[in-house]
Amino acid sequence: MAPSWWGRDARANGGGGGTPVVVKMENPNWSISEVSASEVAPDSPAGGGGGKAGRGKNARQITWVLLLKAHRAAGRLTGAASAALAVAAAARRRVAAGRTDSDAAPGENTALRTRFYGCIRVFLVLSLLLLAVEVAAYLQGWHLDVEEGLLAVDGLFAAAYAGWMRARLDYLAPPLQFLTNACVVLFLIQSVDRLVLCLGCFWIRLKGIKPVPLATGKEDVEAGAEDFPMVLVQMPMCNEREVYQQSIGAVCSLDWPRSNFLVQVLDDSDDATTSALIKEEVEKWQREGVRIIYRHRVIRDGYKAGNLKSAMNCSYVKDYEFVVIFDADFQPQADFLKRTVPHFKGKDDVGLVQARWSFVNKDENLLTRLQNINLCFHFEVEQQVNGAFLNFFGFNGTAGVWRIKALEDSGGWMERTTVEDMDIAVRAHLKGWKFVFLNDVECQCELPESYEAYRKQQHRWHSGPMQLFRLCFVDIIKSKIGFWKKFNLIFLFFLLRKLILPFYSFTLFCVILPMTMFVPEAELPAWVVCYIPATMSILNILPAPKSFPFIVPYLLFENTMSVTKFNAMISGLFQLGSAYEWVVTKKSGRSSEGDLLALVEKHSKQQRVGSAPNLDALTKESNPKKESKKKKHNRIYRKELALSFLLLTAAARSLLSAQGIHFYFLLFQGVSFLVVGLDLIGEQVE
Repeated sequence: MAPSWWGRDARANGGGGGTPVVVKMENPNWSISEVSASEVAPDSPAGGGGGKAGRGKNARQITWVLLLKAHRAAGRLTGAASAALAVAAAARRRVAAGRTDSDAAPGENTALRTRFYGCIRVFLVLSLLLLAVEVAAYLQGWHLDVEEGLLAVDGLFAAAYAGWMRARLDYLAPPLQFLTNACVVLFLIQSVDRLVLCLGCFWIRLKGIKPVPLATGKEDVEAGAEDFPMVLVQMPMCNEREVYQQSIGAVCSLDWPRSNFLVQVLDDSDDATTSALIKEEVEKWQREGVRIIYRHRVIRDGYKAGNLKSAMNCSYVKDYEFVVIFDADFQPQADFLKRTVPHFKGKDDVGLVQARWSFVNKDENLLTRLQNINLCFHFEVEQQVNGAFLNFFGFNGTAGVWRIKALEDSGGWMERTTVEDMDIAVRAHLKGWKFVFLNDVECQCELPESYEAYRKQQHRWHSGPMQLFRLCFVDIIKSKIGFWKKFNLIFLFFLLRKLILPFYSFTLFCVILPMTMFVPEAELPAWVVCYIPATMSILNILPAPKSFPFIVPYLLFENTMSVTKFNAMISGLFQLGSAYEWVVTKKSGRSSEGDLLALVEKHSKQQRVGSAPNLDALTKESNPKKESKKKKHNRIYRKELALSFLLLTAAARSLLSAQGIHFYFLLFQGVSFLVVGLDLIGEQVE
């Protein structure tokens, strides 16, 4: 119970005339509330009375309130100091460990990454030299804009600085200003596109526009198994032992006649223990009466696309009308098929029905919260608007239902890019198939919790579209779809959202803005640096209103990720080696119903029935080099660190020319790059 600290004195003094204050002590915080005189009974200890006793009691109450508030403020300051010390200690451990992103995985191509990092390092060295020169000139009292004053000053340094100012004015400023203006125009075009998408989403909500299936609930209840179409469910996975169990269980629990759907577990794992666990889970559901098949490929040709293509070549696929794809970490609701498949009924031109994603770990750390903002906008705005008005959007690769006839008509799965889902969607669109997006049907999955996993995922998502654009550009031009559909596909879908966005985002905020600090004759308006990015961030965050407190970190983090996206876009556009890297996004298994490691230990101790493998023996015999699980660790990302020092150097230079808003932007953006470069934003591994 909350004690009344002044109740005993009040009763002893016969009450008082001050304002009663109730102080509740609830560790670690206290709540303080005032009670009006009308709410207090006249004969209560807090009511009635007056004079000196009341004034004395009020003084004691105020003293207690001030002490408690001071204690609360001290607690918050202590917590902030502890957090700052923890971050500093983590940064110190990162630097001491010396693990960087240059520690490439086996077979990983690092040529482009090394060249890109080398360019950033050259810019950093030049910026430091220029900062030293500008500081020295500033200390000499030479005005930055008065070149004539330097002509009267004797000395080699003065002559050199005057020459630098002339070169800056005549040769550097004009091309830099031209590039600045070009990027600003691209920025405005992309902002208009984002605004139009938001207006389209607002119109959809205002008018209540949503896809409606022809089938009614009554028909579903009265229908027999023969009235349900045959559905093939495919679950491609690779070394994802953290999440396979609950995903297979969710798919096998779908509310659909068991005779009318078949589950294919398409395992590409190269770890024998993981394959044995997945196969055992499949056999368990087979004993439950579920029609489920385990398929394992020894050679992972084509990665996910090759896996799906191989599964579609099975002879029994011809008996099925639709195919549903769920990645290893996706857990559909039991009514998923009943809410998606009916949208094909009576619509022979519909080739795809896509559901949206929801995330079980969106509040795990700052990185997952920022990803949630991006993906909420992607589904709520981009996918929904394009589906409602254009009947076309990029297939998300999972949680979607395809008409098998549409897949076959479009040429089936191809391994030519790392975005096989976008590839098949574009080819189906060129064949005239329509897509339906269901914003009210959600499928749970996981977000990558570590920056390393998220970075690799984003590299694949931004290099693949450029590969695909090079391959299908001629096909788009030759296709029979209308002119405006071709315009949307080429300019909006590929160029604006996949090429121009990462290009101007990196070039404008990470290259041009720092350069304008050292070449002040080229100007970047404050509204480009602050007001429009803030407005766009507010629009992006509207579909996830609970994330509004993270709007500033979101804006800074998006600019930070532009380095990875720009690098990926260039590698995909020019078909460099890193464009063909496929890395499975690591899962944490946050939504698992049981700890899989504990499950392995449990099975190894218990008496097994049937032909289930001995997991410990299998691990030692088949993979002796992997007896100890590879430990995860945080890394130092050199490109991000180099850019952080570059931006902080430019921020220091901006102080010499009194550019206020530019200084704050460069300062906070530099700190953002520093936090990401030290891998302090995502999962922290001790």
